[in-house]
Amino acid sequence: MELSVEPDAAATAAVVADRLLEACCQDRPLGLATGRTMEPVYAALAGRWSALPAGERCRLTGRWCSFNLDEYVGLASGDPRSFHAFMAVHLVDPLGLNRQQVHLPDGGATDPDAEARRYRAELQAAGGIGLQLLGLGLNGHVGFNEPPCGADSRCRALALSATTRAQNAADFGGDPAAVPARAITLGLAEILAAERILLVVTGQRKAPILRRLLEGGPSSELPASWLRRHPAVSVIADRAAAPWLQG
Repeated sequence: MELSVEPDAAATAAVVADRLLEACCQDRPLGLATGRTMEPVYAALAGRWSALPAGERCRLTGRWCSFNLDEYVGLASGDPRSFHAFMAVHLVDPLGLNRQQVHLPDGGATDPDAEARRYRAELQAAGGIGLQLLGLGLNGHVGFNEPPCGADSRCRALALSATTRAQNAADFGGDPAAVPARAITLGLAEILAAERILLVVTGQRKAPILRRLLEGGPSSELPASWLRRHPAVSVIADRAAAPWLQG
């Protein structure tokens, strides 16, 4: 793994935004993520986007194609707590994209398992992921791949852990019980098939799990550890997430 430690979350977001801007004009789709770690990343990307000449923005807009990692089961795309809504607020509207260019699973589908199969097939038809953007969950999940999870897991509907629901409760009035119990997520198989992977880790709360990831071997108990088998993974963290690497 390539590791870069930046001074703070803002500097981390700036580095990640530069890499996303470079990758969005390549042939394979971007793989995108949601969550608080990604908010400053998309804000930095929007700033760079708006600074481009109008012709360049138009060219990049026309080429844009991305696939998100996941969506909550039971939330329709219009629900303000859905990841569809998150992407509209933080990426689609600021960049002036067409919502059809930013693909997500349909959390409101009546058959989540069938929707997961459909979404996987849609990604495969688009050629798979070029650059995959990832955050890191407090229990080591990437996407919503909860431990234990094997490297061959595919896109599927699954139950969310108590840790993950507590971590995401802020978007649901602070009540973990209000967080949907299930989600549709791309699996490690789709993530590891990406050409390149960019793992973004910020904040003191993520320090213990990041250290486990960097110092341990691959294990189903830490789903993100399967990234160690990928030939092109970059970890970009801020100092708060990697304090043992200072000095």
